[in-house]
Amino acid sequence: MINGWPIPEIKEHFDKDYKNFVLSELILALMENDGKSVRELAKEVGLSPTVIQKIKSGEQEDMKIKNFINIAHACGYHLFLVNEREKIAVGE
Repeated sequence: MINGWPIPEIKEHFDKDYKNFVLSELILALMENDGKSVRELAKEVGLSPTVIQKIKSGEQEDMKIKNFINIAHACGYHLFLVNEREKIAVGE
C-alpha cells in the first residue's frame, strides 16, 4: 500500500492516465503539424470544439477509435495495421 492505496489500484490508475496522456499528446502533435485549430478540426470531424479541446488536453477519458481515426485523417495522416505479411489501412 502507498498512502492507503493498494498497489494494483495505483498501477491501474497510472496506466489509464498514461494512455490518455499519450493520446492527447499525439493529437496535439498532429494538430500542430497540420496547423489546425480546435475549431477547424472540430468542424472537419463533426465534433464540438469542446470535445476536441477535452481530447487535446487529456480530459476526454474514453475517446472512440473512430474519432481518433477521423482526427488523424483530418490532419493528413493515415493509420495502418502492419505485420510481417501485410499492411491494412484503418478507416479507409
